[in-house]
Amino acid sequence: MDKLRPFDDPRVAAIFAAYPEVLRERLLRLRALIFESADDTKAVGPLIETVKWGQPSYVPQIPKAGTTVRIDALGKRPGHYAALFHCQTSLVSTFRALYPDLFEFEGNQALIFGEDSELPRDALKHCFSLALTYHARRKAGWETRDEDGR
Repeated sequence: MDKLRPFDDPRVAAIFAAYPEVLRERLLRLRALIFESADDTKAVGPLIETVKWGQPSYVPQIPKAGTTVRIDALGKRPGHYAALFHCQTSLVSTFRALYPDLFEFEGNQALIFGEDSELPRDALKHCFSLALTYHARRKAGWETRDEDGR
């Protein structure tokens, strides 16, 4: 795993500290991919790391650039964790169209992972980039493309 980025919010650090070790490691990988996606996507800029709905959450500091990405362990499914997106966006349906066989989807809200599954880094970074630029792309008329037209 890449060097751990310091937590911006002590509440987020406390949530991560409370996860079982294996899930904490997996969720830290998701967290690192979210920050990596933001760093690699010029339209995103710095992220705010905070807690929303009791979950570690990431949103661009630039107002109305993108929507929040949340991550969490799934209490009702031991050994599973998720990347969660606002259910009133078209993000998960876009991910389903782009990567129908790559992810396990939950409704219009989440990508689900098992603690033993390998994360598809490139596809996840693309999904996170799409979420973190969601509002800016919609305003520009780009529903599924990122800022490079991908």
